[in-house]
Amino acid sequence: MSRHITLRGRLVAVLLACLLFSCVTIGVVTTLSLQRFLLDRLDQQLSEAGNRYAVSLEHPGDGDADDSDFRSVVGQPTGTLGARVLNGAVTALGVVGSSDRGSAAQTRAAIAAMRPSSRPRTVHVPGLGEYRLLVQPGRDGDLLITGLPEHPVDETIARLLEVEGIVFGLALLASGVVGALLVRLSLRPLNRVASTALQVSELPLASGEVSIPDRVDNPAPGTEVGQVAEAFNHMLEHVESALTVRQSSEDQLRRFIADASHELRTPVSVIRSHAEYAQRVGGEIPDEVTHALGRITAESDRISMLVDDLILLARLDSGRPLAREPVDLTRITLDAVRDAQIAGPEHQWRLDLPDQPVIVRGDEHALHQALANLLANARVHTPAGTTVTVAIDATATRTGAILTVTDDGPGVPPDVAPRVFERLVHGNGAARGTSGGSGLGLAIVAAILHAQNGRIELTSAPGRTQFRIELAASDK
Repeated sequence: MSRHITLRGRLVAVLLACLLFSCVTIGVVTTLSLQRFLLDRLDQQLSEAGNRYAVSLEHPGDGDADDSDFRSVVGQPTGTLGARVLNGAVTALGVVGSSDRGSAAQTRAAIAAMRPSSRPRTVHVPGLGEYRLLVQPGRDGDLLITGLPEHPVDETIARLLEVEGIVFGLALLASGVVGALLVRLSLRPLNRVASTALQVSELPLASGEVSIPDRVDNPAPGTEVGQVAEAFNHMLEHVESALTVRQSSEDQLRRFIADASHELRTPVSVIRSHAEYAQRVGGEIPDEVTHALGRITAESDRISMLVDDLILLARLDSGRPLAREPVDLTRITLDAVRDAQIAGPEHQWRLDLPDQPVIVRGDEHALHQALANLLANARVHTPAGTTVTVAIDATATRTGAILTVTDDGPGVPPDVAPRVFERLVHGNGAARGTSGGSGLGLAIVAAILHAQNGRIELTSAPGRTQFRIELAASDK
């Protein structure tokens, strides 16, 4: 549970805990100090009163009593207890201001059990409550007991606790509110750090030019929060510098690939032309030479396709926008499957299309190439007799259409599946079919769909491999 408490909440909680501890400590110390002070005052009153009231109960109006200074009960505070005990029996018992002279049996029994003491002590007297009693021996072998009630002390302490509870409660409430506001103001730079970090996390840092958000303001550089903000700003500068270097390197690499691909077009075309010319020239040509010329022509065609793919990827990587026009996806699918049937007559090709044409937004030529690459991938990487099904579902999503290419071949190897859309990734030809391909076909598909705001996903298992494409619908 504590992991979900914010730093602001923890700081306020620690502040309130410290304040609560201080309030409790102050309350306990002041209460005990006041209680001790009041009891000392009560003991002083007992010492000053002596045993005059107890003597007056035994010898009312008699000046020949144990206490030669006996006067009367006048001046004794209300509630003063006086008693005389002789031979374990209470001979006199009274309370100033009370008509009941302490006739209760329990009260008299408790008084009779008293023993002499040099200092006053607190005793619970049944029927009367807590008393501070002073028990002194008399001249006649008796015990003279004088006591003052403790309830005024208890009432004072209770009132003090009530006042302290109210004052400390209000202090805690006010401290919590003020502390929360001050902590919130102090942590504002951290909130700005979090907001900026969230913006950075939403940036496409993996590719393209990246603009890092403005730096975090640091109004208090010397504080801990200011140090965090300063360190975060340094990190942003480092990330921005690294992204700039990476972007520059990628741009140079793209330009190199594009320039090299363009430069390769001419010599490849010349090689293919000369090979075709040599094959057409009359005369006796050894079979080995004829075979070599055929291989030169075939590999020249393959290199030409690879160069075209590299040029297309360079164009897509450079961020050149593709067309965003209404495209008849049904017609593109029919054309692509018809071409695939001609190129791979040994496979079984099936179509599952809706009755009405499905219109999406995109670049018609690019979408046709993406679908053609998927069908070529299914043809090249599956054995003869494999069934390839192409389906379009315009009802599975409200914002576009879903196109799937499914085959019942052996499946994509598990070690290749996570990287199947990366460039120059070759699968195990023995596992998927006859050839590993150029390694750019699916990368081109992913790049085209990314440029068209589409998505492609692969699910593969032995006996079922499916590429699922999501495309945006036309606005018209």
